[in-house]
Amino acid sequence: MADAVAEARYVAPARWLHWLTAGSILVILVTGVWFAYLEPPDALKFRLFVIHESFGVVVFVMALARLWVRRRNPPPPLPDSMPGWQKLAAGVNHGALYVVMVVQPITGFLASNAWGFPVKWFWLVTIPSPIGRHETLAPILGQMHYIGAIAMVVLLGMHVGAVIQHTFIKKDGLWARMA
Repeated sequence: MADAVAEARYVAPARWLHWLTAGSILVILVTGVWFAYLEPPDALKFRLFVIHESFGVVVFVMALARLWVRRRNPPPPLPDSMPGWQKLAAGVNHGALYVVMVVQPITGFLASNAWGFPVKWFWLVTIPSPIGRHETLAPILGQMHYIGAIAMVVLLGMHVGAVIQHTFIKKDGLWARMA
């Protein structure tokens, strides 16, 4: 069974975008926790914000690219040995991850704008603000972004947990699809 699954791999652009997105999200999570909870000095906090927001823009673009690649190259089938409920759970989790990868950068961008901070992509390009400073909307968008971050961590935890189960417990070769 593992051999048949190993032969059914995602196309190379999907695999590359997956791992680049994963690395970028890791940077976003680390910087977000760092500036939100570890109270760095202001100069470092500003740098962390720029890195966090810049990688958010990168993830947004990569998520759109991943959706485009996925539409042109559907994912390989899941193993026949996988129960239907697990296939459904995998599909729901992947769909929810895509939604969060698209919505989360938007809420973060709008929240920064509403707080009165422009988003400057890697200190190079200032992305124009569609809403400007908006004191009423800022905390709402900030809360939406925070809830999205929690959703991202939960969804990623489930995703990684499933990968661990299939790789080390079931040993069904599912890992090879994205490796």
